[in-house]
Amino acid sequence: MAPLESAIPPPRSLLLPVLPLRDVCLFPEASLALNVMRPGSIRALDVAARTGNRLLALTQKDPSVEGGAMHGIGTLADLTEDKPEGEDVRHVELDGHQRARVVSLIGADTLVAEVELLDEGDPGDEWGSAVEALARYMHAHADLRAFLDAQRRSKEPMAWVNLACQPLPITASARQRLLDSGAAERCLKIGRGLDALLRKEQGA
Repeated sequence: MAPLESAIPPPRSLLLPVLPLRDVCLFPEASLALNVMRPGSIRALDVAARTGNRLLALTQKDPSVEGGAMHGIGTLADLTEDKPEGEDVRHVELDGHQRARVVSLIGADTLVAEVELLDEGDPGDEWGSAVEALARYMHAHADLRAFLDAQRRSKEPMAWVNLACQPLPITASARQRLLDSGAAERCLKIGRGLDALLRKEQGA
């Protein structure tokens, strides 16, 4: 008989230190490298290092406001690299795992979030058209293909879609709306968005 604890599902609610992001989002199955300079954010990295190297990557609503309001959905991430990069600067790399909804935020300068993990849902047939649109866009942007090849952490088709959401020339609010969406809706939005971007660039 299997041990009793093996039948207990993992908790859906977690407490995580928050790394506030400016103008970017981290998506599941994607990675992100950035320099961290705010004292509160550096303390959040220290908390993550002491508690399993996991944190919540959460985007600010207004990047110009220090300690301003945060969006309600972010991404549970592994802190895979954290090293000094000059005085009072840390270079970090994050690997995104799963979307999470903020239940509550505590703290002022350094934030800790109680989060509820979110399922992506089944992308169904939508991922196929999204990947086809991504292939058309990458054909015109060889540098994007190199970026995606270097950053991809999963061979699943959704990893391509999630990665493509990060470097595109779209507004931070549009990127957050993609993160707010489940897999099927995100595929539909990114597919339409990529084709629209390509038509605009080609003057069509």
